[in-house]
Amino acid sequence: MYDVVALGELLIDFAPKSVNEEGYPTLEANPGGAPGNFLAALNKYGCSTAMIGKVGNDMFGRLLLGTLRKAGIETKGIVVDPDVFTTLAFVSLDASGNRDFSFARKPGADTRLHWEEVNEELLAGARVFHFGTLSLTNEPVAFATRRAIETAKFNGRLISLDPNLRKPLWHDENAAKEAIEWSLKQADIVKISDEEIEFLWGISPEEGAQKLLNEYGVSLVYATLGPKGCHAATRNCRVTVDSPSGIHVVDTTGAGDIFGGSAMSQFLACGKAPDELTEADLTAIVRFACTAASLSTQKHGGITSVPSKEDVLAKIG
Repeated sequence: MYDVVALGELLIDFAPKSVNEEGYPTLEANPGGAPGNFLAALNKYGCSTAMIGKVGNDMFGRLLLGTLRKAGIETKGIVVDPDVFTTLAFVSLDASGNRDFSFARKPGADTRLHWEEVNEELLAGARVFHFGTLSLTNEPVAFATRRAIETAKFNGRLISLDPNLRKPLWHDENAAKEAIEWSLKQADIVKISDEEIEFLWGISPEEGAQKLLNEYGVSLVYATLGPKGCHAATRNCRVTVDSPSGIHVVDTTGAGDIFGGSAMSQFLACGKAPDELTEADLTAIVRFACTAASLSTQKHGGITSVPSKEDVLAKIG
C-alpha cells in the first residue's frame, strides 16, 4: 500500500534566468506540476507515493519520468502517449519571486488521460488520494478524475485536495468556481490559499476555513497566507503559524504544493484522524510545512527544490 497516490498534471516549468537586449527571456526548464511537487515533498519526508497521469513520448516526458523515479515516486500509473506533447508552463517572476503563468496546453498530455488508462489498483491501495482542479479543466481527464475520486471513496480512502487555481486554463471564472466548489465537497483534507478563498467567497482565510468545515464536510483545512504563514483548522482546534524569517526568496514556484506535501507527511506520521489532532499536533504539522515551503523558495523549480528534513528541523530550531 502507498501512503499517497495523486492524479494530475506533470509538466515543465520554464522560468526566466535573464533577458537579452531585445527583451526576450532566457528560460530555464524545471520539472513541475502541482501533484508531482506534492508527492516529491512526501517522499522526501519518508512517505511512499505513486503518480497517475500522462506525458508525451518526447524529451520532456522522459525527463519527467526520470525525475519522479529519482525522487522515489512510483511511475507505473503514468501513461506515455506518442500523440500529444508534454504540457509546458512558462513562468514570469516579479522582484519578490511571485509568479504568473502561461501554458502550452492545447492540448497538453495531462488533459488527454482517459479513465480506461487509470491504474485502479493504485487507487485501491493508497491511504490517501490527492487531486487538484487543473484535472477538471478539460475532457477526458475531467471524467477520469471524477471516476478516480469515486473509486477512492468506495475503497474508504481519505481524499486530499489542492484547488490550485490557474485562471488562464479555464474558459471562464464561473466554470472554475463551479469545479472548485464541487471538488471541495469531495475532500476530507484541503489545502487552499487566501487568494482562492477570496476568489470563491470574498471572505477572510479564517472565515473560509470555518466555512469548509461547517458547510462542505471537510475535516482538516490549511488556509495558506503566502509569505505570512498558514491558518489551519479542524472541528476541534485552530492555529495560525507564521512563516520563518530570514528567507531570501528566489522563486515561489511549487511552494504551495511543497507545503501541502510536507503537511500531509507530518499528518500521516501522527497516525490520527483529523478530528483527533490536538492543537499541539496541528501547530507542529503547520510549522514544519511552513518551514519546508519557505526554504523551497530559495531555489528554482518545484520537485527539485524540496529541502531536506534536516534543513527543515534546523530552521525550526
